Amino acid sequence: MVDLSAPGSDAAADGSGSDDPTIGEVSEGRVLRTILARTPAGADALLGPGDDAAVIAAPSGSVVATTDTLVEGPDFRAAWSSGYDLGWKSAAVNLADVAAMGARPTALLVALAVPKDRRLSFVSALADGFRDACAALAPGCAVVGGDLTVSATLMIAVTALGDLEGRAAVTRAGARVGDEVALAGEMGHAAHGLSVLFRRFHPDGAAIPVDAAALAAGEADAIAAQLRPVPPIGLGPVAAIAGATAMMDVSDGLALDAGRMAEASGVTIALEQAALGAHPRRALGGGEDHALLATFPAGTLPPGFRRIGAVLAAVPDAPVLCDGEAVGPLGWDPYRDAGADVAR
Repeated sequence: MVDLSAPGSDAAADGSGSDDPTIGEVSEGRVLRTILARTPAGADALLGPGDDAAVIAAPSGSVVATTDTLVEGPDFRAAWSSGYDLGWKSAAVNLADVAAMGARPTALLVALAVPKDRRLSFVSALADGFRDACAALAPGCAVVGGDLTVSATLMIAVTALGDLEGRAAVTRAGARVGDEVALAGEMGHAAHGLSVLFRRFHPDGAAIPVDAAALAAGEADAIAAQLRPVPPIGLGPVAAIAGATAMMDVSDGLALDAGRMAEASGVTIALEQAALGAHPRRALGGGEDHALLATFPAGTLPPGFRRIGAVLAAVPDAPVLCDGEAVGPLGWDPYRDAGADVAR
């Protein structure tokens, strides 16, 4: 069972202790110093925090860049996620996007909008989460700069940079008929965790803190997969070197994201249900494990990837098949209500 506590926990966020003021009681400089004291310099940072902009080495001459924003309410519930969880997840989801291009993550830029009543310990825990996620998932990558402001709603916006190391980027658009479809990482665990959170810790439409002692076998691991995903970041460059023809991060559900790859490539992706585990619907509809979906020429799968299907010539109105049947609109789309049913 996974321990849902964390080093750098913001357990002191109840305000006890004069050494833990609210954000509204301190200066921007103190908040910034709190963050920088907990985040080491990145291996690729030629100039880190402290100036108007950071300078990051790009030996290959190409920079991969991506950004993602987490907003309290639609993207997370404060009752379920500690500052450490949010720092980890905010880093992980962006690192996964860089890896999905076949690049090595080099730096993160973080913009925080924090309510004035949040404690400084929350920001400390957030910084710890960023630091530890980078160390565990993408050694050498680190927070190199960003922005601070106050807001009534907690928002965390991260821009991640990566280096292709002389390789061409692997896009969604290169899947070819005859390729094998493969996956690195887990599918469906984060969706299970989210389901547990909404079913057990969301009475009357309001989130309440997770009672770890009340969790059944496997539920703690599932919740951890949702709150602190562990994408296979190092396998992005491995896939590129092995000749992946297309690749993407599965953030919104395997069915939805495979459909995006299929449409970009002008093909149909045929999945095999037996390869999707014991809960294929979870695998198809839940994506916040941030697995890597890739296609490879037949017989060339690198270690860490497992076959889950094949690329076919485009089938009209069926970008994704599962055991020969068209897959409906499963997955998370914030602009489409149907996605909420699967995610929650």
